[in-house]
Amino acid sequence: MSEYTDRALARLGDRNPFDVLADTPSRLEDAFWELGEKRLDKSYAEGKWPARSIFAHLADTEIVYAFRIRQALAADHPTVQPMDQDAWARRYGNADVALALELFRALRYWNLAVLRTLTDEELARPMLHPERGEETIALIIGLMAGHDLGHLEQLRTIAAT
Repeated sequence: MSEYTDRALARLGDRNPFDVLADTPSRLEDAFWELGEKRLDKSYAEGKWPARSIFAHLADTEIVYAFRIRQALAADHPTVQPMDQDAWARRYGNADVALALELFRALRYWNLAVLRTLTDEELARPMLHPERGEETIALIIGLMAGHDLGHLEQLRTIAAT
């Protein structure tokens, strides 16, 4: 497993990933209102993304996960495209956070609708990530949840400052 995978799964721990995935949209909305417009451009640490970029990144990442899951369901052992999150983030400076949140919420609920129907056999369908190796849909579900938890923690840190 990769360092990224280990970190995300450690964040998730023994929590049910479906519960985390279902809870994240409301937790993001709470963070949005708690941060307010004035703190959207604050970061949680020197050189790290501000809240605005985190919201935009979450929306973009949900698109990526949605496509990867569907690739694995539709093709045998597809190779998925890695994403250069820092290159994508360069475009987030003026991102509409409310729109990013709306997109994330809609895509997450759509993804959950698909994920909740999957059989054990479908959850075990593999894909090849060129940087991290073989992953299954079940692993992707855990990564999504751990990813959510990491960014929610960053937003909590910003809100506390």
